[in-house]
Amino acid sequence: MGVTRKEGDSSVPWVDGLTIGQVLQSTARRFPDDDAFVFCAASARMTWAEFDADVNRIARGLLGLGFVPGDHFGVWATNVPQWVLLQFATARIGVVLVNINPSYRASELAYALQQSDVRGLALIDHYKSSHFLDMLCQTCPELASASPGQLQSKAFPKLEWIIALRGNRQPYALMWDQLYSRGESVSQQRVEDIANALRPTDAINIQYTSGTTGHPKGAMLSHRNVLLNAFYAGRSQRLDHRDRICLPVPLYHCFGCVLGTMVCVVHGSAMIFPAESFSAEATLGAIEHERCTSLYGVPTMFIAELEHPDYPQRNLTSLRTGIMAGSPCPIELMKRVTEEMGANEITIGYGQTEASPLITQTRTDDPIELRVGTVGQTLPGFEAKIIDPDTGQELGDGVQGEFCGRGHGVMIGYYHMPDRTAAAIDADGWLHTGDLGMRQSNGYYRITGRLHDMIIRGGENIYPREIEERLYEHPAVEDVQVVGVPDRRFGEEVLAWVKLKRGDTATEAELREFCGESLSRFKVPRYWKFVERFPTTVTGKIQKFKIREQAITELGLHDIANIETA
Repeated sequence: MGVTRKEGDSSVPWVDGLTIGQVLQSTARRFPDDDAFVFCAASARMTWAEFDADVNRIARGLLGLGFVPGDHFGVWATNVPQWVLLQFATARIGVVLVNINPSYRASELAYALQQSDVRGLALIDHYKSSHFLDMLCQTCPELASASPGQLQSKAFPKLEWIIALRGNRQPYALMWDQLYSRGESVSQQRVEDIANALRPTDAINIQYTSGTTGHPKGAMLSHRNVLLNAFYAGRSQRLDHRDRICLPVPLYHCFGCVLGTMVCVVHGSAMIFPAESFSAEATLGAIEHERCTSLYGVPTMFIAELEHPDYPQRNLTSLRTGIMAGSPCPIELMKRVTEEMGANEITIGYGQTEASPLITQTRTDDPIELRVGTVGQTLPGFEAKIIDPDTGQELGDGVQGEFCGRGHGVMIGYYHMPDRTAAAIDADGWLHTGDLGMRQSNGYYRITGRLHDMIIRGGENIYPREIEERLYEHPAVEDVQVVGVPDRRFGEEVLAWVKLKRGDTATEAELREFCGESLSRFKVPRYWKFVERFPTTVTGKIQKFKIREQAITELGLHDIANIETA
């Protein structure tokens, strides 16, 4: 690593060779009185000095509970201040943060808790119609007779501590304020001793990404993975301590907790969170009131903001840049964001969780046609190639093939899944993304499709197999095929073709409710069709692409399907 670091010199990654805790300390020393974060809905605001001090207090609290480097700690919550504090407190003492999607239902939660070997779990009480504590107790009935730190569960043998981030006191949980008090007997010197023994290549985060079999895979990321990604992602936007990033994206996702929080810590920019979950109205209000200079989002978020009734009345003149990513970015939408919204230096990023997450990104000074029509060039320290998915042979410019990336962002591997890791990362260190793309002669890339049948709805990865397996559990369903169809707002929506067993009946409403009992809401199909047969090849293989083509015609989606993306 050994990189020469010179303050103010953005040509070298000053974060290389450091841990997340060391980077936060440096930023707090340089910009102590600048805003670190603002949570608009919670009316919470901290400077960098306050943030760093609070992170130390929480780190001491975790040590007081007995956590040690290498332990796993889950956070299951919406965008709340405690999420960010825990992210950096765990990193400071080498505890691995496990991100848990707040949309998970009880069965999905159970899988994540079991597979990740978490020793502690912090969660909110409820948000809208999701009752987190109720689902946790349903998942882990032993909580009914447990006291804080004394949980003994057959399904989750490593889980000991439950931290309630808000709500009424629960007999089995430690409240947030009690976590602070548990650290009063722990010296700050102990925190420093542990922090100084950590290595930048240590795993510090597990982020779940959906799997083709329906079981999510936990991508293990290191300090160095996320810090270098954050350094270059911020540099591509020309960020510094005067910038204020509006973050309507979820914290559990790499968009929020790497391109959001890590970018801000690396560059000293303020994190501005409009609401606990995405709200176009709250986002527009946050940009105006907090004078945000950068705006993040998946395409559907930008569409919702541009189409919101409040949009014409909002003063968004502070906007300069940002990142649009998470799903294919329509070129016309990029033009609107650039020309109408005022974010004339908006960038597009491409990558995936396994790459921490960005592999490519456009730059603020790229010509407009490249900034709206491509996903940019590789980040420094990354290389990419396009290969024939059948032969593995590298392809030339202008030829479509599988996009592969190699460099500092490639994950350590999938937690407890060596076979899946070997399938994703080859012997030469290349990450096989499963996305189709092509390289232009100028070194810029375009993403043209996907090798597999994954659906990306509003930035959420959905694997049809998970939904199909759920529907196969319904007693009336004989066969089912799930595909993605174009959608103007979300990029894609979920469609299910269902064949019922002879003599059995089921309605769309019944199947929709059945899916919603165990699947996150965004996975429940929007479109349904009951059929007697599926299109197949002569050998009997179902042709999902024909289902999609027929659905586009039947649903009148041709115009949306023809929207050009980068």
